[in-house]
Amino acid sequence: MNAYLAELIGTAFLILLGNGVVANVVLTRTKGHAGGWIVITAGWGIGVFVGAFCSQQYSGAHLNPAVTAAMVIADKLPWNEAGGYLVCQMLGGMLGATLVYLFYRDHYKLTEDSDAKLATFCTAPAVRNLPHACFCELVATFALVFPIFLMADPQLQLPVSSLGGDPADLPRLGLGSLGLLPVGLLVFGIGLSLGGTSGYAINPARDLAPRLMHWVLPIPGKRDSDWAYAWVPVLGPLAGGSVAALAYLLLIQAK
Repeated sequence: MNAYLAELIGTAFLILLGNGVVANVVLTRTKGHAGGWIVITAGWGIGVFVGAFCSQQYSGAHLNPAVTAAMVIADKLPWNEAGGYLVCQMLGGMLGATLVYLFYRDHYKLTEDSDAKLATFCTAPAVRNLPHACFCELVATFALVFPIFLMADPQLQLPVSSLGGDPADLPRLGLGSLGLLPVGLLVFGIGLSLGGTSGYAINPARDLAPRLMHWVLPIPGKRDSDWAYAWVPVLGPLAGGSVAALAYLLLIQAK
């Protein structure tokens, strides 16, 4: 399996299990209805673990454009591979969101709350202050990406350009290089500690791709897809991942 297909499959599982747990908690007459925030954050942590498990040996398990951008900035991924990663992450996010809709289709029909239906696809702020929500997404994504760099395997701590050979043959730095459980626990912790303001998208593909499917799919009684907010969980995570990569480079230079 090539890296791009791995990113598509891994991101699809991430969204299937992540948005799936949200649907189980917020939609009407599900077995997990009103299960609460800890159930949601645990489900997302497990979703990251499973998505990374499926893809780590093939792509490094980025599953997130913010991670991919950070890897390019830190010279851990050849820049000419990044576009394929981003496209496949988006396609995987769209596939995962569609599967959640099909799985819970009867419960979407029973649910009257259109905001709850939107929440099963994408994030929204608890307090509608968009600049502050963007700041929260930046900080939360930094708290994801910077530890990924710090926890990564020592043998992968050299930039791609210094390793020589064909970049396609080089070891990939990403979620899979850490051991998978620590990353799932990291996402679980971010959700518990930093998810209360903006919903911790921390991943443009996790938010934008399902938001597109909310817009497209024939969901009964749905509201608009809140495009006025959609830039926040894209720009904030990309900025947070980029700052994390720059901080990592400064740390390496200071060694």
